[in-house]
Amino acid sequence: MNISIRNARKEDAPEAVPLIMEAIGDIAMQLTGETEEAKVIQEFEHLFTRTDNRHSYLYTYVAEMEGSVAGVLVFYSAEQATTLDANLEEYLSNKKGAAVKIDPETLPGEWYVDTVVVNPTYRGQGIGTKLLNHAEQLVKSFGGGKLSLNVETEKYAAISLYNRLSFDNVCPWTIIGEPFYHMVKTVRPD
Repeated sequence: MNISIRNARKEDAPEAVPLIMEAIGDIAMQLTGETEEAKVIQEFEHLFTRTDNRHSYLYTYVAEMEGSVAGVLVFYSAEQATTLDANLEEYLSNKKGAAVKIDPETLPGEWYVDTVVVNPTYRGQGIGTKLLNHAEQLVKSFGGGKLSLNVETEKYAAISLYNRLSFDNVCPWTIIGEPFYHMVKTVRPD
């Protein structure tokens, strides 16, 4: 099993976007301003190829196996999130002709795992753990800090994985009216 993790490229959109959408569920509709699945996919692929929003390929890492996208990690800092979300709010507000507000997903000073998802074909092979370890290594390379993520309260297998990787549930969180846990791991610099 040869897995490599690399920065995403624009051309990864057709394989990466459906995985991200699977992971984030209805949030994809909020982030695209669309409700019809085909239009959500089309708009999400468009956002993936742009450079100014949280789901840009610039903030995405791909686990590649056998020449395919085996998993995806979307990762950025809380400070980047502020700008990325403001850009997306402006884009969606102009598109819809009405003000759009994106729910914050991270606390100041954190490095944020927005999305971690594994292609169903490759699940059970440790790829999710490798992607999370990659995020941790990135935080170490930036001098250490808090690595955070949000997980839906009923995703017990994911919560168990995050607990095994030393993430602590620090507070409840709400995204588009749904309950999440905000989990944090302190990462020491190298």
